[in-house]
Amino acid sequence: MERRTSLMENGLIWFGAGVSIAEILTGTYFSSLGFGKGLAAILMGHVIGCLMLFLAGVIGGKSRLSAMETVKSSFGSLGGLVFAFLNVLQLVGWTAIMIYDGALAADGIFSTGRWIWCLVIGALIILWIVIGITNLGKINTIAMGLLFLLTLVLCKVIFFDGNVMTNAADDTMSFGAAVELAVAMPLSWLPLISDYTREAKEPVKATAVSAIVYGLVSCWMYVIGMGAAIFTGESDIAQILLKAGLSIAGLLIIVFSTVTTTFLDAYSAGISSESIVSTIKGKYAAIAVTVIGTLGAILFPMDDITDFLYLIGSVFAPMIAIQIADFFILHRDKREESFDWRNLIIWIVGFILYRILMRVDLLVGNTLPDMVITAAICVIAGKIWKENK
Repeated sequence: MERRTSLMENGLIWFGAGVSIAEILTGTYFSSLGFGKGLAAILMGHVIGCLMLFLAGVIGGKSRLSAMETVKSSFGSLGGLVFAFLNVLQLVGWTAIMIYDGALAADGIFSTGRWIWCLVIGALIILWIVIGITNLGKINTIAMGLLFLLTLVLCKVIFFDGNVMTNAADDTMSFGAAVELAVAMPLSWLPLISDYTREAKEPVKATAVSAIVYGLVSCWMYVIGMGAAIFTGESDIAQILLKAGLSIAGLLIIVFSTVTTTFLDAYSAGISSESIVSTIKGKYAAIAVTVIGTLGAILFPMDDITDFLYLIGSVFAPMIAIQIADFFILHRDKREESFDWRNLIIWIVGFILYRILMRVDLLVGNTLPDMVITAAICVIAGKIWKENK
């Protein structure tokens, strides 16, 4: 009998996804709003993003299909391959970015050369992949327990031992732009969550646990980053940890948070590869993605990821909006067809709309309006198609 993951195991997986250096670094940008407005933007963005994350996870959980297999239900068997390929590309990018950020921060604490830390983190990610998603229960429990304690220490250093900076707030970022940056992280997980909820014993409950745990932990990481910039005047997490005398503990936070988050990227890249070529073994593809990401992190600088985040949003926000409309409202399944041209055209409209909305400063950011409009177009087109059928 195939082993299914428990609610606790799903919660631990997404706790690990939320504890991320990338999220802490992104949180530092919110300091320009001041603590109150920055916190409001973080919370609003995560409520929007995690609601979408929940809906995406339910689709895979109920259908017992991987994330990219569920895409075929809306875009056809060959149309879904387009998004599977794009998903593999973005996951290779994420794998490289996360290893790069983790290695850079680790080298700031224990200087041995960034490339060595890239190799160490890459090797640990491969170990996680070899162990496998359904066998990580005890290891993840130990790793997450340690990370939880160490992030509490980090919070104490920032919020109780820091010197408050009174000149943090300015106008360098609008509230709407901050909301969009908060939406960006949960949004980046939309093409992945079904890879994990499909393995759950209770898929809907597991999806709810996953989205809530991830949302809370991600908010926590954003607040740590924002607090670091406001209360210590320092945005380099490695330097904050060093000043607090947390060299070893800080190193553990950086390395294990990078591994537990990046493992999900590499694992899902492997699952998506199976959707493209059925003969590919997902585990071996995930290892190959980790190797490529490690080499990329060694060879290329990856300091500014905002454009990368917005590109992910413009591709996958309209995609998941169409899936939500098809699954929950129209109840369509186009896996037996090669292409669903209607949905592909609607996706192009949604992609263009997202890029246009990026130039407009909306209070709720641009992801939510884009998804609502794209889903509405999909539903209207579906109703018209039924009437004319």
